[in-house]
Amino acid sequence: MKTAGIIGGLGPETTSQFYLEIIFSCFQANKKARPPLLIWSVPLEYQIESDLITKAEGEERYIPYLVDAAKRLENGGADFIVIPCNSVHIFIQEVRKAVKIPVLSIVEETANFLKEKNIKNIGLLATKTTIEKRIYQKPLEDGGIQITLPDQEEQEKVGTLINNLVLNRYDNKDRAELLEMIGKLSNKGVKDVVLACTDLQLLTPKHDQVNIYDSMAILANATVREILK
Repeated sequence: MKTAGIIGGLGPETTSQFYLEIIFSCFQANKKARPPLLIWSVPLEYQIESDLITKAEGEERYIPYLVDAAKRLENGGADFIVIPCNSVHIFIQEVRKAVKIPVLSIVEETANFLKEKNIKNIGLLATKTTIEKRIYQKPLEDGGIQITLPDQEEQEKVGTLINNLVLNRYDNKDRAELLEMIGKLSNKGVKDVVLACTDLQLLTPKHDQVNIYDSMAILANATVREILK
């Protein structure tokens, strides 16, 4: 099995869920042994994280943290790297240039997943940075997939919600609010929604009229695939 290097801590609870998802999925596919994993939890300042999530500001401050993490994982013996955080994929090329091992992209994996399912119209829930930097818009639109976004007021609510998740101060009200957002996308004719922020899966949203696709789970499946090659 290959060793996966995980750039984690963005946020911490999602990293732990991502780790467990890989462990359990590998067990289903290969019951001989647990997969070899390396995790570097990025020691990111809270304000830098909050600025990116809620304001889409100062994102360049992430670069040295990500590059350092990638190099540590490579030096530690990782065969490839994954980053279970959508927003920081604005810097995936910087990370790829910093190491000699492959770096899987959550955006590329999610786009491929949607194309394979022949989905043509999705609702996208993500941080302001992910939306404004068009991380998903170009690869999905190039693949013929139409994107429906929340309006400005709803997008601000998404940012606040994600910040609460990262700081581990969420409750059932946040879950209800997320479902309300999904419902509003449904009212616009959307039948498929992508959680393009890995923290949103912590609320385990389910909707009767909408298929919900979790980008974290998609990346976890891609990671398992690579481990078992």
